[in-house]
Amino acid sequence: MIVTVLDILIAGLLMGGIYALIAVGLSLQYGVARVLNIAHGEFIMLGAFITWSLYTAFGIVPLVSLAISSPLVFTIGFILYKTLFTRLRISSPSVAMFEGKSMLACFGLLFMIQNIAILSWGAEIKGYSYLAFPVNILGAKFAANRLITLGFAVVFGSAFYLFLSRTRIGKAIRAAAQDAVAAGLMGINISWVLALCFGLGALMAGIGGTLISMSYQIQPTMGLEYTMIALIVLVVGGLGSIPGSFVGGFLLGLVGSIVTYVQPGLALVAYYVIFMLLLLAKPTGILGR
Repeated sequence: MIVTVLDILIAGLLMGGIYALIAVGLSLQYGVARVLNIAHGEFIMLGAFITWSLYTAFGIVPLVSLAISSPLVFTIGFILYKTLFTRLRISSPSVAMFEGKSMLACFGLLFMIQNIAILSWGAEIKGYSYLAFPVNILGAKFAANRLITLGFAVVFGSAFYLFLSRTRIGKAIRAAAQDAVAAGLMGINISWVLALCFGLGALMAGIGGTLISMSYQIQPTMGLEYTMIALIVLVVGGLGSIPGSFVGGFLLGLVGSIVTYVQPGLALVAYYVIFMLLLLAKPTGILGR
């Protein structure tokens, strides 16, 4: 009984760590840059496939390939905002209009990135074995790569939170999130900060993709499921709340682990039920305002 509970708990924390990491990126993109990035999962998929390519073609281990895949995905996100979304923001008469236009643009990006991935890597499911040996924790056995995934997710998420709360750039980002106009009047380059936020959101998605590829099989159409999970975590934790994304991610991971133990096919259904109930009972989320 104790082993079963421990198995469910740690499995939930493992998935919760990944959910929290990818939701933090989406929270930044929407909370500051005001882009509800429906293509967020495609950046996760890109991070996963870049990592897979570097490992299978050149033997670069996933944890080292983070130094290559993450900056690459960040650059793609940064350029996209500077070119596409900045143009939409300038041409939109209101924030609401910009949010609508940008969401439609993200749908286009979703299919573009997905089809480019299929042409580049094929439509087949892919995977690789890395640190897959078992680790015994009080009688429960877990693959070492999944434990490492949890550790890195917590480290990256904590480092990102400290970056936002302690650094000068982080303060500029938080100022832009509270009032972009006032922040601009204080000398902050709003266009650069918003592009940086979108790029950082893509960066967190890319890191999440690398960690996912270490433990699970990947395919070019995997992105949409992770986008939906990130959106649910975003609402559960509170829109725009970075700590809320952490809490929501781990909570959803634990719920998914419990439901999977009872009935594996109902995990995603349980996520949607929580999503709808929270919208009815507490629309602001756990830590939202």
